[in-house]
Formats: sequence, C-alpha cells, structure tokens
Amino acid sequence: MIEIRHQAVAGGGSIQNAYNDFFRARRIVMRDSFYLWLLELAAAQSGHLLVDVACGNGRLVQLAATRGIHAVGLDLALEGIAEAAHASQMAQWIVGDGQCLPLPDHCADIVMSIGSLEHYANPTEGAAQLARIIKPTGLVCILLPNAFGALGNILHVVRHGEVYDDDQPIQRYATRRTWEVMLNKGGLRIEETVPFGEFNRPRTHRDMVWTAARPQKFVKAAIGRVTPLNLANHFVFLCRPAVGNPTQHYPMLPY
Repeated sequence: MIEIRHQAVAGGGSIQNAYNDFFRARRIVMRDSFYLWLLELAAAQSGHLLVDVACGNGRLVQLAATRGIHAVGLDLALEGIAEAAHASQMAQWIVGDGQCLPLPDHCADIVMSIGSLEHYANPTEGAAQLARIIKPTGLVCILLPNAFGALGNILHVVRHGEVYDDDQPIQRYATRRTWEVMLNKGGLRIEETVPFGEFNRPRTHRDMVWTAARPQKFVKAAIGRVTPLNLANHFVFLCRPAVGNPTQHYPMLPY
C-alpha cells in the first residue's frame, strides 16, 4: 500500500479541519453520467434508502433524490456538503465521521463509498461501519484507486517518477487484492469487481455534448476495455455483508 500524508495531518492535525480547508479551496465533482452509472450498478430504485458515506460535494445524493430514492449524504466536512444541502431539500444531510457513523445498524438498502475509504485515518474501520449499517440483503458499492492503474498511476510514474497526488490530506493506493482483504476484514464479502477507467457512456445530453468534443475519451475507453482488471485505474467493489471470520493478517495491509 502506498500512502501520502500532507502537512495538514502529518503532524497530528485534525482531518476534519483539513477537509474543511480543502473544500473551501476546491470542489470534487465528476460528470453526472458517472454517478448515474453507479446508481445503475447498485440497482438503486425508488423507495430504497441510500446512504452516501463521505459524499463530498454531494452530487450523487442529489441525483439519487431526484429519482425517488431516499438519499442521505454524510461527510466529515461541512464545507463539502453545505452547497448541496442548501440546493437539495429532497435529500438529507449529515455532518459525521465515516469511522463512527451516527446511523443505526442494518438501516440502509444501498451504501455508497466512492473514492473515500482511501482517505480515512483507518480505512478498515471505515469498511466495518459500511458493513454495520447495510441491511443483510443490501448492497455496498465502493470505489477505490489502483496503485498500478495502467492509464493512471503507471503512466503518471513513467512521466513524473511518482504516483499521482490529488492534494487531499491523506491519499492511499493499493492493489486489487489488498483492497479485497481490507474490505473482508471490515466485514464485507465482494460479489463483483467492476473496473473503472475514467470514462462512462454519456447518460445526459450535456455529457453527450461534452464527450463529443473530446474524441480522445473514446480512445481511452477502447483501451480500458482490453486492459486487464488488475491494471484498471479504479475498482468498484459490489459487496454484501460477510458471514464467517475475516482474514486476520495480510502483509500488504497495515490497517
């Protein structure tokens, strides 16, 4: 596992304060088609209770709410969700810690954790919280970055001699197997692993126009289709609550 720690937390500073500062300076939002793709993967339906843990700027929660899904967005940083909470009265918003979720056991039909566990102080504890709040028949959808993404970190290292740093207070990269063990230790059983290579089929008119103006995206998508799973830029793990004893030790996993 590769870990990056910025000065804001390297000396024991508050992660919450660091993320409030981070979101004051920038927004982290993907195109709508990305979030709609995730909702499709999770088979989210009207009437489901969906919790997006560490929801950032809250766009996935907003889109889910407009589709009749009971959507809850939770983030440690008020600065991250403030704009979305003001704009979206259909959803519910909570400022809370992903490692100690202020939600009851087995309450959610769908739990989302999209590019967030890798930023926690202890990612395994965060995974355990996802397993705690999901219903026995529910689905947990988790996106995590690959340390050896062919079009991501590997290409970045070739060009710059170092892995990509997105300036978040804490960042981690790991292999598919290491992430799998971490999720299992947290009480989750992986049903399917879906690769994500930074491209989604456009699902809105706006995204169709945006993509049409960038034909290189189709080239990247074609390369992504033939890239081995273990070299995908990101992994989307579709999980259920685990039954039985999790892995006790794995040499690549420090958490």
